[in-house]
Amino acid sequence: MGKLIKEFKEFALKGNVIDLAVGVVIGGAFSAIVTSLVGDLIMPIIGAIFGQPDFSKIAPGGIPVGNFINAVVNFLIVALCLFAVVKAINKTKKPEAPAKEARKCPFCKGEIADDATRCPHCTSELR
Repeated sequence: MGKLIKEFKEFALKGNVIDLAVGVVIGGAFSAIVTSLVGDLIMPIIGAIFGQPDFSKIAPGGIPVGNFINAVVNFLIVALCLFAVVKAINKTKKPEAPAKEARKCPFCKGEIADDATRCPHCTSELR
């Protein structure tokens, strides 16, 4: 039983699990912002331009596909707004410098320090 608790503790306290938990909480809070943006700002503008879109009355053969169409349109608007917000946030980030490729020994192809005069793997003398 003690081993099981230890394994669970290691799993639960891994960085990935904690990062995921924080992401889910932040995502939930961000969802409220995006929903408000769409419902309170975007949809009134769309309603003013095109009229209030309502597909709920579409029901061929008694199957209410209109509600599904409403949900798809709502999803597309939310996804578009979210895409625009993420794209704007990404523009503010600095691009990361590309990682410098490690120096390789010309003889054994092992990685060596930039200031090395001998390879630590094959002991060849380096220029």
